[in-house]
Amino acid sequence: MAGTNIARLELAMKRIRNVLRTHGAASARILENKISDAGPTNQRIDPHLLTKARVLLENVNDVEVVKDKKGTPWYYLRGIPAEVLEPRLKELQALHEETQSKQFTLRMGQALELAVSKALLSQKHFHTLGHFTDMKDHDDSTLYKKEEPPSNISGKTCEGKLDFVLFSGTAGLAGIEVKNVREWVYSQSDEVIQMVKKCCALDAVPVLIARRYSYEAFSILTECGVIVHQMYNQRYANHDADLANRVRDKRLLGYHDVRVGNDADERLLKFVHVNLPLLMDGARAKFDEHRELLDEYVNSDMGTRSLSPRSEGGITRNGNTRIMRDLGTMNRITSRAMTTSDLYVFSSSFPSQVSNVNASQTENLDRAARRPDVQQG
Repeated sequence: MAGTNIARLELAMKRIRNVLRTHGAASARILENKISDAGPTNQRIDPHLLTKARVLLENVNDVEVVKDKKGTPWYYLRGIPAEVLEPRLKELQALHEETQSKQFTLRMGQALELAVSKALLSQKHFHTLGHFTDMKDHDDSTLYKKEEPPSNISGKTCEGKLDFVLFSGTAGLAGIEVKNVREWVYSQSDEVIQMVKKCCALDAVPVLIARRYSYEAFSILTECGVIVHQMYNQRYANHDADLANRVRDKRLLGYHDVRVGNDADERLLKFVHVNLPLLMDGARAKFDEHRELLDEYVNSDMGTRSLSPRSEGGITRNGNTRIMRDLGTMNRITSRAMTTSDLYVFSSSFPSQVSNVNASQTENLDRAARRPDVQQG
């Protein structure tokens, strides 16, 4: 598999150079959007590998970096004339800065939370906690007021509050966290760590709704009883429609997946109304089995974290190495026995991650990874 890893790194470096050559300069989020989220499927590179490729290019001085006044790094090819680079950076940084303002980020965070809240209010399977009290009173130019779920339920207490809490007659509690961020979610992401900490404390099945997450996160978390749903887009408030149009411009930030509004789309409604009720009992069984492991994982030091589901092998992570060892999960996806060396999770181009698997099997793997909203159904 070493040859495959090297080939993916080479492809990542080639794509970084191409983007910077045509775009002039780019932040990490722009590079991820153009290389991890877009382009031919077999040429998409997961962000963790993209970062390695970018660092290699920096080390050989092919790519240079400058930080803006807020500390955000911007990357460009060595040798680009200053008269080209400087106005380009000024243009991109000004728009990026608009997306970092406090009021905008608060409205953006509420946009997806509102959509999830509406989906929960329209379902009949669960009792829920967490509600916006004035959704019908004004538009989203003003932040809505929210009654958060309690942090103490049935004598169990967590630090902080979950976005929503569900009560299931057969599976007990579930805690929902909604993350409307551009970064892909990994199993060691802070969003995951904080959510699992709260859910372990409350004995609640964790449910994560995010824009994108890695296949590594999908595989590890679902085996441990975490339910995950991938939006494939980022929500902006209606008030920020003009900004949404500008960030979608491929000459600027190029965030092509930005959507405007706070209504639940068809995929989110299907997840909440159909898939979530079907997944709860199975997730509860897995969560109960691995809860001690999860609790140890989220409360350990980052340098020593290891998440190994107590099934066939499990998954171990040390430093930057992520090796898929959960043969049970992959057998269900590919319908064949696999050894550890058969699979190394490295990019979102899932067929290219699997060696010695025929076309129909890799198609099944890609389909399963692309539709994580039905990952356990």
